[in-house]
Amino acid sequence: MVMGVFFATSVLDMSADMTAFFYNLNRSLVAFTLFWILYRAATPMGTVLKNAPRGFLTSAMVEWLVKAAKIAFFLLGAATILELWGIAVGPIIAGLGLFGVAVALGAQDLFKNLIAGLFVIGEKRFFTGDWIQVDGVVEGTVEHIGFRTTMVRRFDKAPVFVPNSKLSDNAVTNFQRMTHRRIKWIIGVEYRTTKEQLRTIRDAIEAAILENDDFAHPPEVPTFVRIDAFSDSSIDILLYCFTRTTNWGEWLAIKEKLALQIKDIVEGAGTGFAFPSRSLYLETLPDAPEPFPLSLQKQADAGDASAPASAPNTPRT
Repeated sequence: MVMGVFFATSVLDMSADMTAFFYNLNRSLVAFTLFWILYRAATPMGTVLKNAPRGFLTSAMVEWLVKAAKIAFFLLGAATILELWGIAVGPIIAGLGLFGVAVALGAQDLFKNLIAGLFVIGEKRFFTGDWIQVDGVVEGTVEHIGFRTTMVRRFDKAPVFVPNSKLSDNAVTNFQRMTHRRIKWIIGVEYRTTKEQLRTIRDAIEAAILENDDFAHPPEVPTFVRIDAFSDSSIDILLYCFTRTTNWGEWLAIKEKLALQIKDIVEGAGTGFAFPSRSLYLETLPDAPEPFPLSLQKQADAGDASAPASAPNTPRT
């Protein structure tokens, strides 16, 4: 279309005013085409940067750069076209600056979240697809990091739009970057368990962990199986170890297998698991229970019922 307008205006015989108009129109169409190409090229360039090996630029950074580049190309293109038509852009920018100050005063939270989003992306606290937890705010999987909010999908599949300021000001736990997953159990056995049985149980559980490649071993991670405490109803054994996998489903399967092994070990040692209980000791027991007032009342009522009925009144003669 640009070429058609250019050749048409070159051939047609027009007045000076019309010639000047179409001259500015041709230049405006050329400028529009150039900036439109740059605007459309921002998206494929972002795709190339996303597919590149991960370095300084993360996926969220690339998305922000693409959006910022599109906005910049749009504004520069509009300013260029206005200048071609003799409209001074400087006074307009100055007027918008005063207007922007007024808007900024009323949109402090917007700019606060915008700056917080830049810090979140720059510090690489988390990436799209990471499992994060913000105490008192949200826990779930990051799906999108926007200019103002970040969308986190909870495990019940409900989306939560969190202002970036909350992600910047609060502590964020990124479970995606765990190197191992921890298992920490307190195993309570009965008080009748002997010392030899306790040692047998402890050594067998420790061997089950150290001989299993699903678990990380010292010195890579700490591993403890120790008699820990004498609780109210049990002798407690502390189990503290880490799995190599960080996948939640695989971790649950490994933990289940270990739990079944521990049950076999405890029962094989000839003892059992403890459960909360309470013993009541009576020093003296009376020979007969003391009658309760209610029982006495019932006995009195029963005696009245068994008494012979009085003779009916007879007329006097």
